[in-house]
Amino acid sequence: MQAIEATTVINAPITAVWRVLSDGQQYVNWNPFITVVAGDLAPGSRPTLRITPPGKRGSTFRPRVVHASAEQGLRWLGHLILPGLCDADHEFRLTQSADGRTQLVQRETFRGVLVPLLAGMLKPTQQGFEVMNAALRQRAEAISVRDSLPEPDNATPSSRTT
Repeated sequence: MQAIEATTVINAPITAVWRVLSDGQQYVNWNPFITVVAGDLAPGSRPTLRITPPGKRGSTFRPRVVHASAEQGLRWLGHLILPGLCDADHEFRLTQSADGRTQLVQRETFRGVLVPLLAGMLKPTQQGFEVMNAALRQRAEAISVRDSLPEPDNATPSSRTT
């Protein structure tokens, strides 16, 4: 068994972070690591994902989503060809802090007989986690700021009566 993990703290509430993380169709617009999500990120679904670790060729796979909610985070299980060769348990855990920020932990645990042969992919994959977490942080913080702005006043100075 081998595991990799990347953690970041996001200056946004868990709802803003979850909105970004759970909208797989928008990954193409902001995510440098998981560049394609075709299908839903919903429990029981099997979306097609394309990951592109920094400096490596991309790969496409179809994991099974185990859970998907702001409270539980997002988790999927994938296999290389057959279960037991190389199984991957990928999770995004979100934890809201008292000050309104959100901690994101992205972790993947690899099990199976081929895991020792795939060790060269672990460092680039961890780097992919880090760049994805940074991009997710930037997007969620921008959404949080945008959502906190007051609604624009629709009345223009010339249309107001005195």
